[in-house]
Amino acid sequence: MPNPIRVLLADDHAVVRGGLRFYLAGADDIEIVGEAASGLEALALVAALAPDVVVMDVMMPEMDGITATRELRRRFPKVRVLALTSFSEGELVQRALQAGAIGYLLKDTQAGELGAAIRAAAAGAPVLSPDATRALVSALNTPPTPGGDLSEREREVLRLMVIGLSNEQIADKLCISRNTVRHHVHNILAKLDAANRTEAVGLAVQHNLAG
Repeated sequence: MPNPIRVLLADDHAVVRGGLRFYLAGADDIEIVGEAASGLEALALVAALAPDVVVMDVMMPEMDGITATRELRRRFPKVRVLALTSFSEGELVQRALQAGAIGYLLKDTQAGELGAAIRAAAAGAPVLSPDATRALVSALNTPPTPGGDLSEREREVLRLMVIGLSNEQIADKLCISRNTVRHHVHNILAKLDAANRTEAVGLAVQHNLAG
């Protein structure tokens, strides 16, 4: 008989972890080797326990599941991550898959489906729940919002542009050089496909990019 699939459960709610453990108790080919209550704890336990599959909640304290998935896949590329969450928004599905998750399931998934998804993940086969698939297709078919690729610093500069500060004033406000501000403004205009500052500010207000 082949070795059982070693699984680590990562969820900040003990009740959810207990439910998952109960769901999987009857599967002879699946062994729960540990439980983590945060993304940071998941990373530590993966290093210590070497599971085959991590069932990862997306929303967790200290380090969210998507960040933990990205870091886990970087450090332990052979470990498969199965995202399991209550949320089926297309953006979340995209982010989880881009971070390296091999599958995305909702927490209302039935016990048999969860076991099958773990087996598929262990074999390297992608798994998406029907709701996650619909959300992902919808997200991919929706035109991207302008400014979605702005960095946090660029958004900060853009907010100051919206309230009318000049490059010099922005430099003083953020304690950075004027050349750095000019570089950020140049990137903002390019990413927003704006011809000038006025157009960039208009787009920022229209799409609520400045908070």
